[in-house]
Amino acid sequence: MLREIFMKPNNYIDGVFFAEMLKEVIVHLETSKYQHAELRVSIQGRSMDEWDQLATWFLKNKMHSTNVNYMIQVPWIFNVHYASGKLKNFQELLTNLFQPLFDATINPESHPDLFHFMRYFTGFDSVDDESKPERSIITSITYPDQWNTNENPPYAYYLFYMYANILALNQLRRSRGLNTYQFRPHCGEAGDASHLTAACILAENISHGLVLRESSVLQYLYYLCQIGIAMSLLSNNSLFLSYNQSPFLEYFQRGLCVSLSTDDPLQFHFTQEPLMEEYSIAAQIWKLSSIDMCEIARNSVLMSGYSDEVKKAWLGLHYKESGVADNDIRRSNVPNLRIGYRYEVLCEELRLLKLVYHSRQEKNTDVHSF
Repeated sequence: MLREIFMKPNNYIDGVFFAEMLKEVIVHLETSKYQHAELRVSIQGRSMDEWDQLATWFLKNKMHSTNVNYMIQVPWIFNVHYASGKLKNFQELLTNLFQPLFDATINPESHPDLFHFMRYFTGFDSVDDESKPERSIITSITYPDQWNTNENPPYAYYLFYMYANILALNQLRRSRGLNTYQFRPHCGEAGDASHLTAACILAENISHGLVLRESSVLQYLYYLCQIGIAMSLLSNNSLFLSYNQSPFLEYFQRGLCVSLSTDDPLQFHFTQEPLMEEYSIAAQIWKLSSIDMCEIARNSVLMSGYSDEVKKAWLGLHYKESGVADNDIRRSNVPNLRIGYRYEVLCEELRLLKLVYHSRQEKNTDVHSF
C-alpha cells in the first residue's frame, strides 16, 4: 500500500512524491560529475494507457538528465493479471506492452508524449522469480492468443516474444532514423540453467548470471560471445548466495565480460553511493587492483545503453574495434597490456574451436568417401 501511494508514477498523487525522490538521486549524480546511472521504471502490460501515463509523468516532472538513462522493466506476472481478470490471454499482455510503441513510432501525433519519452529510455529489462518451477518448453506449446490460463508461461517463452517484438520495433525505428533499444533481462539469479541458454541466444546482456557457475559449457559460451553480465553482489548476498561464494571473481579472471551494478539499493545499501559500495567492497574482499577496477568499469560502459557519442567520450573514438586498437588508455585507464591479453586469449580460443570444427568436417568427409 505504501508503495502504491508513494513510489509509483501513476498513483493517487500522480507520482509527484516519486518524482521528487528521484530528482534527489539525479541531482546527486549530476553533482558527482563522473557517475551515471540507468534507472528502471516499470511497465506491467495491464492496459494500453500505461505507456501514456508514464510518458506524461516523465515529461511533466522533467525527469530527463544527461547523467541518467532509463530502462523499462517488465515484471513477468501474467498469471497474476489473468487471475485478477485484467488480461484474457498472453497476447493481450504483448499488445499492451508493444502496440503503443509501434503506434508512436509510426504516427508520433497519436502519442506525442510517448514519442518524446521514447528518446530517453535505452532498453528493456525483465524481472521474475526464476526459482519458481515452470512448464518445460515443448514443441506443441500454444501461441500467445491461446495462452489463457493462470499458469505463468515459461521463462524462454517470455524471452522469445519480448525479443521478437523488440527486434521488430528496432527495425522500424532504425528505418526512420530513431534510437533503438537493448534487451537486458534478469537471468540466472536462480532457477534452471535453460534460462541462460535462452538468454544467450536472445539477449544482448543479462543481469546476475549466478547459475552460470553450475554449467561450465554455458559459461564458456558466454565467454566466447562476450555477453555482458551485470552482477549485484550485495543484493545476491542477501537473497541468494553469500558474498564469499559469489562467482564474480572467477568470471572476471576467466575473461567473461562482467561488471558491477546495484539492485534495489534502498534495501541493500547504506549510503548515498550504492555503486561505490559495490566497487569498494569487491576491491577489499578480493584485493582487486586499480587496473581490475578500471576494466570492470570499462565493461560497464560497454554494456550500457548510452549512445555511441557518449561511449566515445568515455572510452575513446575507436572503442568498437578489436584488441588494443579499441583502447584509449587516457580515457579508460586500462593498460594496453591487459586489453591485448584479453583479446589474444579470446582469439586463441576461437582459433582452437575453428580447428576442431574443420578436423571433424574432414573426418566426416573421409568416412563418406570410404
